[in-house]
Parts: sequence; C-alpha cells; structure tokens
Amino acid sequence: MTDTSVFMGTTILEPRNDMEFESHEAAYAFYKEYAKSAGFGTAKLSSRRSRASKEFIDAKFSCIRYGNKQQSDDAINPRPSPKIGCKASMHVKRRQDGKWYVYRFEKDHNHELLPAQAHFFRSHRSSDPLSNDVRMRRRKNSTTVSKLFSAYQNVDCLENFMKNQHDRGRSLILEPGHAQLLLELFMQMQEENPKFFYAVDLNEEHRLRNVFWVDAKGLEDYAYFCDVVSFDTTYFTSKYKIPLVLFIGVNHHIQPTLLGCALIADETVYTFAWLLQTWFIAMEERAPQVILTDQNDAIKAAVAAVLPGTRHYYCLWQILEKIPKQLDCLGTWHDSFMEKFNKCIYKSWTEDQFETRWWKLVDRFNLRDVTWVQSLYDDRAYWVPTFMRDISFGGFSTSSRSESLNAFFDNYVQVDTSLREFVEQYRVILGDRHEEEAKANFDAWHETPELRSPSPFEKQMLLVYTHEIYKRFQVEVLGAAACHLKRENTGVTETYSVKDFENNESYMVEWNTSNSDICCSCRSFEYKGYLCRHAIVVLQMSGVFSIPSKYILQRWTNAALSRHPIGEKLEEVQVKVRRFNDLCRRAIILGEEGSLSQESYYLALGAISEALKQCANLSNPVENETRADASATHVVCNDEEYQSIISSNNITPVTKINTSNKVARTLAACRNLGSTENGERNKEKVSQLEAACVKDGFQQVDPTDLTPPHTAIPMQFHSMIPALFHNHNVSPAQFHAHLHETHHTKDNV
Repeated sequence: MTDTSVFMGTTILEPRNDMEFESHEAAYAFYKEYAKSAGFGTAKLSSRRSRASKEFIDAKFSCIRYGNKQQSDDAINPRPSPKIGCKASMHVKRRQDGKWYVYRFEKDHNHELLPAQAHFFRSHRSSDPLSNDVRMRRRKNSTTVSKLFSAYQNVDCLENFMKNQHDRGRSLILEPGHAQLLLELFMQMQEENPKFFYAVDLNEEHRLRNVFWVDAKGLEDYAYFCDVVSFDTTYFTSKYKIPLVLFIGVNHHIQPTLLGCALIADETVYTFAWLLQTWFIAMEERAPQVILTDQNDAIKAAVAAVLPGTRHYYCLWQILEKIPKQLDCLGTWHDSFMEKFNKCIYKSWTEDQFETRWWKLVDRFNLRDVTWVQSLYDDRAYWVPTFMRDISFGGFSTSSRSESLNAFFDNYVQVDTSLREFVEQYRVILGDRHEEEAKANFDAWHETPELRSPSPFEKQMLLVYTHEIYKRFQVEVLGAAACHLKRENTGVTETYSVKDFENNESYMVEWNTSNSDICCSCRSFEYKGYLCRHAIVVLQMSGVFSIPSKYILQRWTNAALSRHPIGEKLEEVQVKVRRFNDLCRRAIILGEEGSLSQESYYLALGAISEALKQCANLSNPVENETRADASATHVVCNDEEYQSIISSNNITPVTKINTSNKVARTLAACRNLGSTENGERNKEKVSQLEAACVKDGFQQVDPTDLTPPHTAIPMQFHSMIPALFHNHNVSPAQFHAHLHETHHTKDNV
C-alpha cells in the first residue's frame, strides 16, 4: 500500500504493518496526521543512515511525551518538559526497493488525548501565519467553541452596547510582533495545561480589540474562593503603556490570586460587558457573591447586565485616591474636609445619620454643584460602609492601594512596562504566587500558633483559622482588654457603646440575643471577615464565650479547600469540646482521689483502662481495641499485683462493675482506700461527682449547651482542647496519650 492510500477522505487510519511510504518524511507526515486526529503531539525520536550509501534506512517517531524528563543541575533557565514516560511511537524502516514500511507501532498512551486541542501542539502548527491566526482557527473550529459563544446570548446583545461606529472600529494598540507574542504565550500555556483558557474579540476589520486569558491555577483558585473578586482597571485608567486589567481574588492565607488578565482597547460598556461575560464563561458560569470595581458608569452597566445576581461595590481606596484630583478646589481646606469626610462615612451608624452629615459636609465646603460629589451621593450604596451589612470583602476594601492586595502586582507592572516585558514576567508572577502559597500551606501543617492569652475565643480559633488570619484575630482578642462598654438599650437587640482606649475612639455594637447577630460600626467583619475587639468584648460581657459559627468564614479556615460547608462541623466540634471539658473536670477529681495511695491508684487505673477499651470499641471495634490496650502501658502494673490489691481489700473487680455507674463506684472505692484524713479532705469533691453520676453513670450533656463549664480546668488541660479542631474524631487512646504527655510535661516544667 502506498502513502496515497492511507488518507481516506477525512478519516485517518491507524498505522499498520502493511502500510508503505515513499520516504521517511512521508511516513512522518502520515504519523503527524494520525496524531492530530487522535489528539497528541509528535516528535522525530531518531533516524539512522546507511554507512555505505549515506541514505536514511531507519526512523522512529513518537508521542511528544515519550521518554522521561532529563534533569540538569547546571541549567540556568530550564525549559518545561512534557515527557512523562509515554511509549506511543511508530518505527519505520526502508526496504531494498526504497519503500518504507511500518516496522513497529505502539498505540497506547499513558496520558489523556486531546483531539479538540490538537492544533495547540507545536508539531501541528502550520507554517502559514494566516492559519495560526486565532480568528481563522476559531472559524474553522466553530463547532468546538459553539458553547462559548452561545453563552454570550445571556446578555441581551453585546452589539447593543456599541453606541457609535467608532466603538466598532477600535482595536488594541500593539507594537509590531506583540500579537504573535501573545499567541505564542497562549499556545505554550495551553500545551502545558489544556485547562488554560483564552479568548479574543475582533472588530469588524478583523483586528484584535480585546483579549482575555486565565491559567489553570486561577480556575482552580476561583472554585474555592469565589465569594469576592476585585476587577482592577488601575493600569488602564492610569495610562500605563500596557492596557492591562486584572481579575484578582484572595485565598485563605490572605494572599492575592490571579483569576484572569485582559488587554482592552477602551473602557466602553461593550468592552466591559464582553470581558465580564468571557470571564464568567471561563469560570464555568459561576458568578461571585461580591465584585469590587472602580467607580465607572460603563463597568456599572456591564456588571448589572452580565452579573445581575452579584453584589457590586466600589473599592474604597479608589474613591479616596480620587479626592485630591477631583476636589483640588479645596486647597488648604483639604485636611479639614478629610476629617469631616471620614467621620461621615466611617462613623455614621444609620442611613439617616449619614444623610445629615453628608449634606452638612457638602454645604460647609460648597460642593453641591460638583458633578463628581453628586455622583458619589447617587452611588452611596456602592461604597459607603453604612449601607453594607452581612457581606465580607476579604481584605480588599482598604483605605489606600499600598495596603490593598492589588498592590502585589505593582512589583511587576510599572508605567513603562511593555507587553513583551509583561509576557516575560507573567510566568514569574505565577511562580511567585504559587511559591508563597505553598510556603503558607507548609507552615499551616507544620507549625502551631502560640496562645497569648487564656481567652476562650483565642483557644476556640487556634486550629480553625489559618496562621495569618489567626495572628490578626489574636490582635483583636488582646485588644478587647482595652475596651470599655456601656449598654445603651436592652431588649431582643441590645445596643452597646464601646470605648476603644487604644485609638481613643467610640463604636456602636448591636447584639441580637435571639439569632446571635452582631454588628459593629467599625465594619471589621465586612472588610476583614472576622470579628473585631468591640464585638468580642460585647460577647464576653453577655456570657457568650465562643464565636458564633456564622461569623467564622470557611474561606479563612484550614478547611477552606474542603467541598463541605464548615458550619455543621463547627457545631459538632463545639459539642465535642463541651463533652471534653466535662470529662476533664470529672477526671481531675478522680485523679486526686486515685493518687492518694498505691491501692487507689491501681483501682482508678483499672477503671480508666476498662473504660478506654469500651469507648474504643464503640467507635472502631477492631482498630481501636489495640490502640486502647497500648495506651494503658504508660504505667507499669502487672495483673498479679493488681488482683492482690483488689482481693486484699475486698473490692469488686472493676471489670464486673456496671459501666454506667462505674466511675461513681470507683470513686467510692478510692475514698475507702484512702486515709481518713485524706478522705475527709476530699469528701466534698467526691460527693459532688457521685451526685452527678448516680443517676446514669455520667450526667447527660446537653448538645445545645455550647457554653464552657463554669468549673475551672487547669491550664494544662485547656491546651488539649484545640486538638479537637484539628481532628474531629479523637479516639480515647489518643486522648489518654495526650493526657499522659501533658501530665509529664507539667511535671518537667
């Protein structure tokens, strides 16, 4: 069979041993076509010439992922390698008559095949520049991207946003070769990871107008942190050389995540609508809960059209940075204006209070006729903290850009940064972000923050919050000591005035006792995502010693990457902590009685060992029985000595005592074994515990009662409580080992 017969219409046959080719180049051309239809890239693996005739007599072609990556220690800039040990290949040889035949063919791959994205492989890129053009390829593969463009129908019609012919004809202003540079970047990124996404927008002259892209890590990050997104147009509006806009998120370590990049030709409604819609499609049509943008009418209209269910707000720092330019008429009155302005927006507890202060401010500085000031008032619900409740900006809306998460990218993009320089920096940005996140994850798993106070709030969140959030939350817990509160009114909703002596400011806190809603005028929860010191001191004085679960955002916890909601887990954990505290309190009394003599010690030890075995069997009859047995070996006690003590004192062995009443009887036996003096001294303590145990062994703990017990527990036992947050299923054996370890730690200290 000749090479002309292996191509049958649009069907590409698999290589077979009976195939023949005119040359090894023809054989490779066939293998490339087969690979393209199958969905993998190709490479010329090897070839061999005849020593006599110097002509090619042997050649081997393979999948681009054939073989293993070679590590080089002296490589300065090592290139990424796609090799992962794939064996797929085709080996051809030349006969005496000059024809080439298939000597061996390996079909199987050890990776996924991508026929729809085959054109991105380097071996399948045409040398014709026109066929490499994105718009040409998009037309040829219209069926594979029909879903992408059909989704644009969610907006009434993007064409409706084009106000005039000038909007239609605009295009990106790029230097020669930069379009090809972008295309090469996209192809390389998609070849390395098929999940890389990019899209282009062409004007009527088929010139590039807008372009958007996002890497696979950005798509993954958004799946976990889609609650708040910042749409940053600073580089474009500030007339940077590169017309760059960014979609920025924030992860559980308060680190910025890059959720998409775009180059835009203008700031029309059409451009922003196209960009937001494209980003929405890339994110699998999952809209964010909150989107933060600059104050811009075009963006405002686009967000309303594309993301109608998303709460849209303006970045506060962008509003504040515009004041010097927009109100340059203030002159020397600027500082006085800012003082009044800050009081108006930060200290207004109600909307009526804001209205009164706003118009008083406007009239005092004669600003009623200033268009920008009027626009701020019209859009007040988009940026004034008074109008924001039950949301969180995840640390985005700060008072200055230098403090914002967006500022991270200022290290890589300057006013004169060219597109070529940015393309070179793009991989560096991704690498740096991934490195910082990896380090934070490592620290979270290998280090435990230190407690800085005996506060139950601090202990509650020790292993719940990530390190960075916990450090910031600790500051609020410690700061509560510098707050003094005064109750303003009572009822279902109580209002408190809290004086913060650290900054000499007063704040208003509302606390609803029926549904555990709490709100502070400092808006810490709205801006930062965790409760402030003012709310903490109100909870504390109200007899609530744990943060309500609704104010523990999963995005700030070590369970942020879990697919399951954390709310139910926290309630379960809190119930376990309540039971844990109760058992610790009872164990302390038992320990005091059991340590009075050698006999009472062995008796208490036997009861504990037996209880551990039975509890372990309840949770895991097979695995935990061994662990419970092992836990009892911390103390040397042979069976003969134990039995002799039991029999000599006429005590019923603990293994025969009814489990439900075992602890009470063990305590009574321990008291009888102790001296009269010691027994009298501890009689009251034992009686208290017996009273709680006689009914059904242990007093039942109400799962809904989540407040800590009033009985004081020694600090060494408090240090064990947070361990339950790290592992919700703490076995009795683990508890015994932890208790024993803590006891010896105390002795050593």
